[in-house]
Amino acid sequence: MQIRQLAYSLLFTAAIPLLVSGADHGQAITDVKAAGPDYALQGEYKGSVKTKDGKQAFGTQVIALGDDKFQVVGYPGGLPGEGWSRGDELHRIDATAENGKISFQHEGAEIVVGDDQITVTVEGELLGTLKKVKRKSPTLGAKPPADATVLFDGSSADKFENGKLVDGKWLGATNCASKLKLGDHTLHIEFRTPYMPHARGQGRGNSGVYIQSRYELQVLDSFGLEGKDNECGGIYSISPPDVNMCFPPLTWQTYDIDFTAAKYNDAGEKTKNARVTVKHNGVVIHDDRELDHGTPGRHKEGPEPDALFLQNHGNPVVFRNIWVVQK
Repeated sequence: MQIRQLAYSLLFTAAIPLLVSGADHGQAITDVKAAGPDYALQGEYKGSVKTKDGKQAFGTQVIALGDDKFQVVGYPGGLPGEGWSRGDELHRIDATAENGKISFQHEGAEIVVGDDQITVTVEGELLGTLKKVKRKSPTLGAKPPADATVLFDGSSADKFENGKLVDGKWLGATNCASKLKLGDHTLHIEFRTPYMPHARGQGRGNSGVYIQSRYELQVLDSFGLEGKDNECGGIYSISPPDVNMCFPPLTWQTYDIDFTAAKYNDAGEKTKNARVTVKHNGVVIHDDRELDHGTPGRHKEGPEPDALFLQNHGNPVVFRNIWVVQK
């Protein structure tokens, strides 16, 4: 194998197991200023690297695991939603930081993560640089249309049963339910997960947006993970997202949901399943997905309208800018 190929393969050939659940949730940090140096290295990077066939675009996600430990995820073709798709080649590397940088060698190539970039060098020749990026959802801060009902604008939690303000402006994940009952509708909601580098799996920024209190759209810090039905963007027990569009923790993210309720006859028998289209951070992750059953944790399926429910799973997840248009 040519040395340049080895440099390219460095980011994409080490198959390391996915992060797994752990019993110790660790400290939940909700302020970027308190996040520390590991958080500064964590994030998304994109650029290109020279290969034998020319330049190859790719993206990288660096996940902080606490105590200077990291997992680096490489995406040939670009970041999720920007070139990489589910089923494409994806590889993982474990790494350790020292003095504020991740630096290691492999088969003659040196990889350095630091100063908001990743460099790939072979025998003193720079083969590529990936710049750190902070992606923003195109629907972040979306204003409600004239026919929308605003459920939360930061001023009061009064439109939710058990609703509680956090820091005087966010809606907490407190097992709160909208007083408004919903049938067919579109929903916009923004959420932020905490930074919990020592936690794993379901212990890492867990909550849920229960559409009509019956179908859980998972909220989790799933940054860099595989994208399963119990991870961010997944419809729990029904379907994983088409692509994992989860941004790093402490980043505001968006769900834009178009929901059609299940239909019932006069005898109370279901005649048509519910369906949903979901955009996560502006990218379609469920396209007219059929929901053939309800998900556990809240209410059973039924013909009557029901509330939007925001799950408390013990982590300080917060929400904002929630509005709905009823059909």
